[in-house]
Amino acid sequence: MISFYDTSTLPTEEMLEAMRTARLGDDVYHEDPTVNELEAMAAQMMGKEAGLFLPSGTMANLVALMTLAKPGDEVALEEEAHIVYYEVGGVAAVAGCMPLLVPGERGVLPAATVEAHLRKPNEHYPRTSLICVENTHNRAGGTITRPNVMAELRDLADRRGLLIHVDGARVFNAAVALGIPAHELAAGADTMMFCLSKGLSAPVGSLLVGASDHIQKARRVRKMLGGGMRQAGVLAAAGIVALQKGIDRLAEDHAMARELARRLGALHEIHVDPELVETNIVLVDTEPAGIRADDFVQRLRSEFDIRASARPPYTVRFVTHRHIGASEVSDLMDAVEQILRTRSS
Repeated sequence: MISFYDTSTLPTEEMLEAMRTARLGDDVYHEDPTVNELEAMAAQMMGKEAGLFLPSGTMANLVALMTLAKPGDEVALEEEAHIVYYEVGGVAAVAGCMPLLVPGERGVLPAATVEAHLRKPNEHYPRTSLICVENTHNRAGGTITRPNVMAELRDLADRRGLLIHVDGARVFNAAVALGIPAHELAAGADTMMFCLSKGLSAPVGSLLVGASDHIQKARRVRKMLGGGMRQAGVLAAAGIVALQKGIDRLAEDHAMARELARRLGALHEIHVDPELVETNIVLVDTEPAGIRADDFVQRLRSEFDIRASARPPYTVRFVTHRHIGASEVSDLMDAVEQILRTRSS
C-alpha cells in the first residue's frame, strides 16, 4: 500500500526508542518531565512564553478558540479553512462562536480583505474578537502565509482590538520552504498550533503555544474537553525527536512534490500547475479527463492500493512525506496513466 496522506507517516526507530525510555510522570499535575521539556522546547522555537501538549490539532484549535473568544463572538476565518471544513463544526457547536467566512487568495488572508468584511460595532451583531489563519493552507494546496502578511494582520488586529490564532498544522513546511525560522511565522500570533505528526512523523500530538496567561487558560480548557493526559511523556518523547530531527528533512518532501507535479503536469488528460506547488501538497484537476475525483481515488485504491484524497467534484490531493520517494511516485504515475487510458471502459 502506498499512501499519499502525510497523516499516515510512521514513527522513526529513534522515536520508538525515545518512547520506550521516556521519563514519565502525571502531566495533569505538571509532573511529566518529558512533556514539560517538549512544551518548553515548542515555546522557545516559536518565540512564545509557554506551550501546551494536546492529543490532536483539532483539539488544539478548539482549545485556542475557547481560550481567545467567548460564546457568541464572531471569528474571522478563511472560507475554506480546516477549522471550517474538517473539525466537525466545533467552532460553533462547542466554542459557541459565529464563523465569519472571508474569501482568501489561494488560502491567504490579506488584512485589507479581512477588514472589509468586519462589521461595524452594533448591538445587533456578534462581537468580532478573533482572526484565524491557516499556514500552510490545506485546501488551497499547501500555500504559505508569509511574515509580511502576518505583520499586516497583526496591525489590523491591534487597531481593531482583535486576537490572532494560527492553525499551523504544517507551519514547519512553510518555514522550510521560505528558509526562515518558524518563529518568524508565529511572531504576529497570540496563539499558534502545530502538529508533531504529518511530515514530522511523530505518532500523536500537537502543541499550542502563546503567552503564559493564554496557555494557563488553555490548560483548563484542555482539561474540560477531556484532553488532560497522565503519563503523556511516552508520546511527548517522540515529539521531541520530531522537532530535533524532522524539520530540515521536510525539504525532501517539497522536492518530491515538485517532481510529482511536473510529471503529472505533463499528462494532457488532467491539469496540474507545478508553479503553484509551494510545499508538499499537489492538487490535480481531473475534469479534463471527465473523471470525478471520487471515482479517480476509488480506482487508485481498489486497483493499485494507492491512497489519495478526493475533493469533489474534480480535485484530487496528493501529499508527499518521508515514505514517498522516487519509487512511489513512479508507481503512482503508472497507475494514473493506466486509469487515463481506460477511463471510458
